[in-house]
Amino acid sequence: MRKADRLFQIVQILRRTSRPVTADAIAEELETSKRSVYRDIAALIGQRVPVRGEAGVGYVLEGGFDLPPLMLTADEIDAVALGVHWVAGHADPALARAARDVLAKIESVLPEELRPWLGDPAVRTVPSWESLPDGLDPAQLRRWIRAARKLRLDYADEKGAVTTRTVWPLLIGYLDARRILVGWCELRQDYRSFRLDRIRAADFLDDPIPGRPAHMRAEWLKRVQREHDRETR
Repeated sequence: MRKADRLFQIVQILRRTSRPVTADAIAEELETSKRSVYRDIAALIGQRVPVRGEAGVGYVLEGGFDLPPLMLTADEIDAVALGVHWVAGHADPALARAARDVLAKIESVLPEELRPWLGDPAVRTVPSWESLPDGLDPAQLRRWIRAARKLRLDYADEKGAVTTRTVWPLLIGYLDARRILVGWCELRQDYRSFRLDRIRAADFLDDPIPGRPAHMRAEWLKRVQREHDRETR
């Protein structure tokens, strides 16, 4: 790897997290020696890149500095293409259009020599073949999640029995052909998942969620991780 490429990758590693990154971790990811990392860090500091830290503790990139965001590597282009094509093939129509728009915007500003990699990536995904119709508008649902407002749902279980729930919508999950709303259910007083294809009716309420949605999403994700850890022991 050329030194210029290595310096760029070190900045990428540092801006990936707000926590200190050790020279050992950087050297392992770049498949180089700690001595080279120390020299590269010194070179970055000499070029007035705001790297702060010290050997044995770790390094962080201070705010107010960034590199051109679209100087992408081949693997990063593959990651973008895979993500965009997956969304275009599995999401609702509005989100699929947004994914294709993102791809077009990225392509328009990529250097000419990188554009073929985006148009013909080394990784692919097939579209969903068994997509079921949603019982509400996912685009409006996303707006309500961002606005942190409640929903009232008529929801059918696997046997077709319908109950009415007031839900605090937190996020939409994607399981191949199924789209799932994760939220806090006032009826069950707990987090619940609702398949969008089983929603029979939806009323988008003006009532705000009485809590911090970001905190609730983090709490739900921790619960899912704990359950996964128990199952894999």
